[in-house]
Amino acid sequence: MHSIDGPLAAKVAEPLLADEIHVWQLLRPHGAKRQPLLALLGCYLGIDPTEVRLVEGLHGRPELHAAHGAPFDFNWSHSGERAVVALAKGLSPGIDLEHRRARSSALEIARRFFTAEEAAWLDSLGEGERQVAFLELWTAREAVLKALGRGIGFGLDKLAFRRETGGLVLHRLDGDDPRAWQLHALDVGVDAFATLAWRGSLRRVRLFPLADDA
Repeated sequence: MHSIDGPLAAKVAEPLLADEIHVWQLLRPHGAKRQPLLALLGCYLGIDPTEVRLVEGLHGRPELHAAHGAPFDFNWSHSGERAVVALAKGLSPGIDLEHRRARSSALEIARRFFTAEEAAWLDSLGEGERQVAFLELWTAREAVLKALGRGIGFGLDKLAFRRETGGLVLHRLDGDDPRAWQLHALDVGVDAFATLAWRGSLRRVRLFPLADDA
C-alpha cells in the first residue's frame, strides 16, 4: 500500500478500512504550513509528498485532486504547533482542534453566536467547567461545518447541540436531519480539545499519536 520510506511511512502501516476513520496527531512546527499534512497523505496514497495535489472545494475545504482518484476523503485542523488529520472512505469527515486556554470572552461569544439555550447552559457553570464546555461546543460546531464543506460564514446559529449521557449530540442543523450525524470527542491530551464529526452511521475511530522523531 505504501511505497515511500521514512519514519512516518513506517507508522502508517495499517490500511484504512471502510468502517473506520483514522485520526492522526501531527507536529506542525512554525512555518511548516501544509508539509505535515502532505507527508501523511503521501503515505496513504503511496506517493512522495511532493506529488500530492490538493484543490479547494466550493467553500475552500481542501480536497484531493481528481488525478488521485477518490481513495478517501480527509480533513485537518491545526492550533499552535499541533495538527490533527481525519481520513475516511465513503464520507467527508470534519475535525477541529483548539488549545485549552482561558477565554475571558467565552460567554460573550456564546451569547452572540450560539443558541440561547447553549449560552444559558454555559452561564450556569463555574468558570473552569465553562471553559471546557465552550471548547466542546466550539469544536463541535467547527467539525460539523467542516464536514459540510462550509465555514463559519454558514452561520454558527444554524446548529444547536445538547448534552446527553454520552456527551454532546447535534440537536438541530438547518436543512438537514441532525440524527444522521455523529460527534466524537477525541482524547488529544490535557492541553488541547478536538472533535470529529461526520454524516453517516457509526464507525470505529482509530487515533494515532505521532512520535516526535517522525
